[in-house]
Formats: sequence, structure tokens, C-alpha cells
Amino acid sequence: MKARVYVSFKPTVLDPQGQTIRGALAGLGHTSVSEVRQGKFFEIEMKPGATRDSAIREMDQIARDVLANPVIEEYRVEFLD
Repeated sequence: MKARVYVSFKPTVLDPQGQTIRGALAGLGHTSVSEVRQGKFFEIEMKPGATRDSAIREMDQIARDVLANPVIEEYRVEFLD
């Protein structure tokens, strides 16, 4: 079973890298882009035999405690299998 964890800044947190990317896109002629928010994702493969319920709980804990800073970031977990 594989999971993807997407982590990005909360909407209320300033994203200077996203603003820089938006400015670069405008400079390249992509003037219809109004906002860019950057983030990251992690692909995590679980060992065979893990139940879906235990995988959901474990991935939520990993995302909350290790991969994201809950003060400024939000996350979502998506299972591929």
C-alpha cells in the first residue's frame, strides 16, 4: 500500500517562494496566473499486510508529527492502493 502526503502552507501564511514563482511566470508572459502556492509531497510505501485502518491512523500521525509543522502548514493524505 502506498500513500502520498501533501504538505503546504496554510492559506493565512505568507509564501515568498510562491510569490517569486508567480513573478517569474508573469515575466515569462504567463500573465493569467494570479497566485502560486508551493508545497511538497512524500510518497510512503507501507509493508505488505498493513490494514487500511491502521495505515490511515499511522499516516495521519506521521504527517502531523513529522512531515508537517501544524502551526503553519496543513496536510492531506492520499492512498494509491
